[in-house]
Amino acid sequence: MTVAEKTSPPTREAEPKARSGTLFYWVLAIIALVGLADATFLTVAHLTGDDAVCGSFAGCSEVLGSKYAAIYGIPTATFGAVAYFTAFSLAILAAFGYLGVKKFLVALVAAMFLASVYFLYLQAFVLHAYCPFCLLSAALTFFLGGVLLVTPVSR
Repeated sequence: MTVAEKTSPPTREAEPKARSGTLFYWVLAIIALVGLADATFLTVAHLTGDDAVCGSFAGCSEVLGSKYAAIYGIPTATFGAVAYFTAFSLAILAAFGYLGVKKFLVALVAAMFLASVYFLYLQAFVLHAYCPFCLLSAALTFFLGGVLLVTPVSR
């Protein structure tokens, strides 16, 4: 193989697949950024003791004030913010071609998915109350998982 062959640009057939994979990672990054904003808002609300963040949504204050809203004094939303920030960072790295991070992104989103299912269970069957911001976070996590599942495999 000559030097010219090694440095030649990729063929036209490979470009659409690479572009679509990159697009999926940008979508993942945007979803994670929205989740980060939601989780950060909930963290600040918890730390300031502002239980009026829910407005007139019935049950929201019960969820945010429950014993499940913090782990060792740290708001559970903080863990969500860290997870969303990590997902955002990994998606950006993947969008810029660091495809080795995809396995970490998959593992992270799987953990986030399981945590969301657990918190949905708590809201529905233990607390019998719902927090719309928590439901948004769960929906974003499920959406992250769905987009990750349909992301084309890069070689």
